[in-house]
Amino acid sequence: MAAPHPVSRTALSVNVNKVALLRNTRHLGIPSVVRAARLCLEAGAQGITVHPRPDERHIRSHDVSELAALLKEWPDREFNIEGNPFHNLMDFVRQVRPHQCTLVPDSEGQFTSDHGWSFPDDAQRLKPIIDELHALGVRVSLFMDPVPEAMAAARAVGADRVEFYTETYARAWGTPAKNEALSRFIEAGRAAAAINLGVNAGHDLSRDNLTEFLRAVPGVQEVSIGHALIADALELGYTATVKDYLRCIDEAFASA
Repeated sequence: MAAPHPVSRTALSVNVNKVALLRNTRHLGIPSVVRAARLCLEAGAQGITVHPRPDERHIRSHDVSELAALLKEWPDREFNIEGNPFHNLMDFVRQVRPHQCTLVPDSEGQFTSDHGWSFPDDAQRLKPIIDELHALGVRVSLFMDPVPEAMAAARAVGADRVEFYTETYARAWGTPAKNEALSRFIEAGRAAAAINLGVNAGHDLSRDNLTEFLRAVPGVQEVSIGHALIADALELGYTATVKDYLRCIDEAFASA
């Protein structure tokens, strides 16, 4: 199913993994993942993202079903489930049929996602997964490094979008290496646009670096932001934080 949001402006999807991580340190059920997601949606976020891992160190099975139920109250918003399709991801997708599934090549015990899929190496095993997701009515995004020549391969295997792994940009932001790092995303974005491949982005994007990224990289349809946004929310609250990220997005498009 397609989540309706205008392509002329980047959508904000809030990753609530870190809310679940804090909750899981005790057995009190607080902070509530569903409550956090609701507050973010009420503040204007266009979607919610979760990345359930096999060890359930943050998002747990019940979170996925509860968030899917919440998103039914918001038919104009998007539910994005991400993870490795060769672990536990597909069971969740078959159960709730989110708007989008972002396939990520992380290992079971990986601290955080740190690289994208590799082509042609991963094409053969991804193809049947992508076909099944499409049969379920789910949009498919592949987590990818900013490699322009890989965009055609992602499109050929059936991806509707790619999600650029943006840590290299975030790490270089504010240093002399920033422009070189950003140029790779610009080139990859242009390569994707040339073959009608949608572009998402995520990983260590923040209020500091988001506007500049969106000004430079063409056609980013969605950003998925978790760690920095939840860290900001600890100080500012969910509502003020989401509104400030939306402001960052607005500023990028206001200068276009």
